[in-house]
Amino acid sequence: MAQIEQFTEPAGPGTLVAGAPPVIERMRAFRSRWPSGDGVAVFNRVYLTAVGTTAPERGCDGPEAATALGAHLTGRYLSALDTVAAGGRPPECWRPLVQYRHHPGVRPVQFALSGLQAHVGHDLVLAVVDTCRTLGCAPPDLEGEFERVGDLLVLLEERIRDDLMPGPDLLRIADPLTHVVSAWSLDRAREAAWTAALALWRLRGFPALAEEFRQRTDAGAGLVGRFLLTPCGG
Repeated sequence: MAQIEQFTEPAGPGTLVAGAPPVIERMRAFRSRWPSGDGVAVFNRVYLTAVGTTAPERGCDGPEAATALGAHLTGRYLSALDTVAAGGRPPECWRPLVQYRHHPGVRPVQFALSGLQAHVGHDLVLAVVDTCRTLGCAPPDLEGEFERVGDLLVLLEERIRDDLMPGPDLLRIADPLTHVVSAWSLDRAREAAWTAALALWRLRGFPALAEEFRQRTDAGAGLVGRFLLTPCGG
């Protein structure tokens, strides 16, 4: 029951769509703790850049649902970072990135995509449920806000691929990195997250089943994240 109750816990401050100063400051604090080549730091750095530039100065002036969804989503990420920084055990979806964060054969773009997979495949699912509980609505009522957050995640993915993917002069067609990175689709991950959120919401009256589903969603997101971290050389 303790795990089920986490759906209703308050999320951390700020929102993905707002670039709120408290969120940015917390991410900057984490950035200063880790070396730039650290896998967790790689994702945090790109995420920080996206949060700081996608929709500046909106604060909490946006629609209530959009603000709540973004806040819960960002809160999930910050909670995982807090756990990692404290030496605790983060959700399954984040564990591969933490375990492989110093692997010399994993490239920066892989770290960043693995983090994005964890954020979409697990955090976004729970953020939808958290928001529904907070606002007293159902997932279909949030579909527009879900798509809006998804559009911002697309911008984040584009930044990851543009900034971290080696240029064509450095990347051969037979390079394993080409196949690892091209095998993952943010669109498919978003679709799976929405379906999982709908299912989890429908299971809310069955706590044991809901918790089992949450755990399997978490583990599945972690499995995909682990494949994205397949060592591809330096």
